[in-house]
Amino acid sequence: MDRIDLFRIFARVVETGNFTRAAATLNMPRSTVSTAIQELESRLGTRLLARTTRSVAPMPDGVAFYEHCVRLVADVAEAEALFRHDRSNPRGLLRVDMPGRIGRLLVAPALPAFMDRYPEIRIELGVTDRAINLIEDGIDCVLRVGPLTDSGLIARRMGELDIISVASPAYLARHGTPHSPADLRTHEAVHYTSPSTGRVEEWEWMEGERTRSMDLPGRISVNSAEALVACCLAGLGLIQVPAYDVRHHIAAGELVEVMPRYRPEPMPMTLLYPHRKHLSRRLQVFADWLDNVMTQAIG
Repeated sequence: MDRIDLFRIFARVVETGNFTRAAATLNMPRSTVSTAIQELESRLGTRLLARTTRSVAPMPDGVAFYEHCVRLVADVAEAEALFRHDRSNPRGLLRVDMPGRIGRLLVAPALPAFMDRYPEIRIELGVTDRAINLIEDGIDCVLRVGPLTDSGLIARRMGELDIISVASPAYLARHGTPHSPADLRTHEAVHYTSPSTGRVEEWEWMEGERTRSMDLPGRISVNSAEALVACCLAGLGLIQVPAYDVRHHIAAGELVEVMPRYRPEPMPMTLLYPHRKHLSRRLQVFADWLDNVMTQAIG
């Protein structure tokens, strides 16, 4: 096997911490990955990885060698790109992940134009409200909404989402319309439980430069944005949601914004990817395209 291929496989094993996951992200058999590591250790005359039944971790020599591998693989990719005559026609597979509603309502409808412009790019689009691990899951980039907790990732800002409070006309007919946070004591919310942390999101609003919050009563909890909007449409309570997410429902009279003077702080959108030096041409053009899609969609 080519040395650069060995280096690439070794780096992916270190990043995923598992032969099986590394093999899946590299689209090759697990036995090939295992054989490659054995061959590399034999060539170098040292043990690079400590193996257990469930995971692997780099030995001291493996830690030092990994840093060299990452640089070498990146340098080779960059050198090869210098002599390509098709840089205007990027190609290959791009694995992307983003929140479900953004993927379904904003990105998927716009994708035909991207695919027409870049016919040699293939996309695996994951849509989930759960935070995924880019390295372990072999994802090229992920769109996140809200404050960032990832370290060691490159971040590109993609704008902000305005958050509004809405309810169905049927709910408001039964419970009345709240005009200020003080009115919320007689109302119920559909609770959103984070799929990643299990934490129930509080009701928030801005007063000047300060964020205020309170716990609203509610008998329904959901862990997906789709279910949150569906329960609100069914009249089960108030929700706070990105404005783009319900604009068609508002235009159709199916939902009504309440307390427009007490909106939560807008939520940042960020595109994350692992290494700036490894930024492929296909990821560059996708990031630029996605930035434009988000700008047009949310203003």
